[in-house]
Amino acid sequence: MHIEHVALWVSGLDRMGLTLTIEVDAAHSVSALLLLPERASACLVLAHGAGAGMRHPSMASLAEGLAERGVATLRYQFPYMEQGGRRPDPPPLCHATVRAAVAEARRLLPDLALFAGGRSFGGRMTSQAQAIEPLADVKGLVFCAFPLHAAGKPDAARAAHLAKVRIPMLFLQGTRDALADLRLLEPLIAELGSRATLKILDGADHSFHVLARSGGSDEAVRREMLDTAAGWLTAAR
Repeated sequence: MHIEHVALWVSGLDRMGLTLTIEVDAAHSVSALLLLPERASACLVLAHGAGAGMRHPSMASLAEGLAERGVATLRYQFPYMEQGGRRPDPPPLCHATVRAAVAEARRLLPDLALFAGGRSFGGRMTSQAQAIEPLADVKGLVFCAFPLHAAGKPDAARAAHLAKVRIPMLFLQGTRDALADLRLLEPLIAELGSRATLKILDGADHSFHVLARSGGSDEAVRREMLDTAAGWLTAAR
């Protein structure tokens, strides 16, 4: 598949992106969506959260907003979501899926700076994969609402593997995120040093929703999050 043809197809025919199939292993293949803006500066390989797949409006909004800012995205499914299941796959299969998606992005877009990450669960599976063995050619990780702990059970054990990640990381976190108590997350990120950047989104919950009475808006949070991510990706190339 010639990359100019990909660009023409995406920009001219389908704003959602070009649908692809990624082979994970002999038993599993998953769907993916490539959204490639003209003159893209980087590509983010973007994994979905535990309960909603790559076509969920929140994932589409991320991809479209980044495309408007000159960042390509490759969204993809985990096998359980591809099959319509609700229980996430075992971590080794999730990690293998992350690696397969990254390899496909590199194959399709060999000239773009490559990053990986995702929403909530997808971001954590990406960081775990990176901690076990570095993802080929990936320059940094982006986490949209990193799930530090279960709701109502503050603990930082889920993030212990981040100490093994040696590339830059961007954390986009809301102050009302029930899965990431900032009293735990902020010192953890401080311990990671210059590798980690934290962007706090005032009033946002785990879905980046803000209360109407706060005076803010979901759209304002979305713009702030996307501007921060695009700026960070450009600087980290």
